[in-house]
Amino acid sequence: MHVFNGPNLNLLGRREPAVYGHDTLADLEARCRAVTDDLGLQMCFRQSNSEGELISWVHECGESVAAGDSLGLVLNAGAYTHTSIALRDAVRGAEVPTVEVHLSNPHARETFRHHSYLSGVALGVVAGFGALGYDLAIRGLQRTKEQ
Repeated sequence: MHVFNGPNLNLLGRREPAVYGHDTLADLEARCRAVTDDLGLQMCFRQSNSEGELISWVHECGESVAAGDSLGLVLNAGAYTHTSIALRDAVRGAEVPTVEVHLSNPHARETFRHHSYLSGVALGVVAGFGALGYDLAIRGLQRTKEQ
């Protein structure tokens, strides 16, 4: 299981806590690790502010999925959700089962956040539940692999 986080998520806990909550990125990682441990899954948790690095990681994840070593990806692409066709193409091209996750509800925010380039290639989208969204995304991805 891979959990990737995009730009500015390294600022969690300090950046607009009324929107994103008080949990830090380290808190999110610990929370995700508790869920994956509970499910008996290995987890790779990463954050990058670089679009190219995220794309490379998606490619690596695709190789891991193809080898049977990973279920797929929980992806909070941050602002790249709304801007990156390249990240969308990476998810699709690498054939990575992906759940898109957002701490806030993008549809309740600025209009430019209402469109996601990732939703069309994702298995599902979890948004607006804060850190709980990661739990739901991990469990949802794991559940799709059981069916």
